[in-house]
Amino acid sequence: MNYKSLGKILGKIMILEAILMLAPLLVSIIYGEPFSHQLAFIVPILALGIVGFLLQIPKPKRKSLYQKEGFALVATVWIVMTLFGAIPFVISGDIPNYIDACFEIMSGFTTTGASVITDITTISRSILFWRSFSHWIGGMGILVFVLIFIPESDDGSAMHLLRAESPGPQVGKIVSKMKMTARILYLIYLGMTVLEVIILMLDSPIVGYENDQFFFSLLATFGCAGTGGFGFLPGSMELFNPFSQYVMAIFLILYGVNFSLYYLILIGKVTSVLKSEEFRSYFIILLTSIGLVFISLLTKFESIGYTVEEAFRHSLFQVASIMTTTGFSTTDFNVWPMLAVTVLMVLMFFGAMAGSTAGGIKLSRIVIAVKGAYVNIRKLINPRYVPKTKFEGKPLEEKTRNDVFAFITMYLFILLVVILLLSFDPINGQAVTVVSDAGEYTVTHGFFSNFSASVACLSNIGPGFEAVGPYASYALYNNFSKLVLTFTMLIGRLEILPVLVLFSYRTWKRT
Repeated sequence: MNYKSLGKILGKIMILEAILMLAPLLVSIIYGEPFSHQLAFIVPILALGIVGFLLQIPKPKRKSLYQKEGFALVATVWIVMTLFGAIPFVISGDIPNYIDACFEIMSGFTTTGASVITDITTISRSILFWRSFSHWIGGMGILVFVLIFIPESDDGSAMHLLRAESPGPQVGKIVSKMKMTARILYLIYLGMTVLEVIILMLDSPIVGYENDQFFFSLLATFGCAGTGGFGFLPGSMELFNPFSQYVMAIFLILYGVNFSLYYLILIGKVTSVLKSEEFRSYFIILLTSIGLVFISLLTKFESIGYTVEEAFRHSLFQVASIMTTTGFSTTDFNVWPMLAVTVLMVLMFFGAMAGSTAGGIKLSRIVIAVKGAYVNIRKLINPRYVPKTKFEGKPLEEKTRNDVFAFITMYLFILLVVILLLSFDPINGQAVTVVSDAGEYTVTHGFFSNFSASVACLSNIGPGFEAVGPYASYALYNNFSKLVLTFTMLIGRLEILPVLVLFSYRTWKRT
């Protein structure tokens, strides 16, 4: 294990996190918050800077990284960023419990959006900014950002880091140089972020928050870009005007697209984008889901209290939000008809496209799994059958199919383990009162709450159903359950393998 090289890159990440914390520190100064809130960022900035600098001192004999080292490094980086990123919540007093603070910032970096905050109106502006900004930081991947600046090697080290942090079954470069690939991806990401902020600023301000239009547009964009979904107002996105809700829904759909396809569009290869199987599957499933939810709501819209336009807008927004694993909400979908709830639950597993900022299993894996199952069935019927199955115009290799089946198996196994661990929580069986736009009602914290919480954290969505629905929080879980869900979010964001590699004995065994 190349500890010095690992430490050197980790040190760079820590210095970068210190620099990124200057943004919420500036927000705290601008809004004239008490010095304790500024100190909440000054302390971790100094700690990160000092430790990061010390890690730069040792000179590694070997700069290259093997694949297991790349995977272990990525998981370590996300854990270290969380441990330091939680400090501002505690020092400011907004989330005094350190375990709660780690849950909150891990939810931010992994773009999950699950929260332990019960009253968002009590949170300071600098903390609101930090937790939303963490979505944007984690959306594209912190190590992908670092690859822009570190020297490129010929040993594949950069590719190992990209594979470990980027979502999807197949990860590759869009141009010959890894550094240039990272730059292109981040320029597209930044460009879309700026564009959404500008469009949201065209809408009229939220009533009662007229002086905060730019601030809220920025936070909403951070959540959309990273497909994170931290609510920073009561009711998540409910208070935003219909225009802004439509804009956010459209951008959520766009952020769910593989960013490599945007590069193809920019260089004029639009037909290649339209030929993408995953791209076509994404929009077919998206449009079908919107239609099913809309029809479901139309049959009940009078009892729910929606107009036809509201039913369509909520259908569009919630399907886009859940499928891209964002978790923003414009209404309480907890009280929707069973068909609509079932569609949203299925989408929680699917996720959006590989290479996007979304979580979930990813549609590319779903498509490959379906094709792989078809091949296996054909072989059972005819052992002499020679597969000619293709994915994205290329032959679908048996190794790729096996990798996808292995990932889905591990995903479901981890999901079952998390549900089992949550069943030990004393909150199970207790009544929970929910206050939403649908009124006040009581739900029992039971299996479906734990099941949806587990899926929501493993797929990096955020809100689940029943006691952890869009108008509830994860605050009622005890510390053990919150730690379990914190690691579940990390496993989901890094797609299992890097975390397993980090905690494997063989990774650290001397050979």
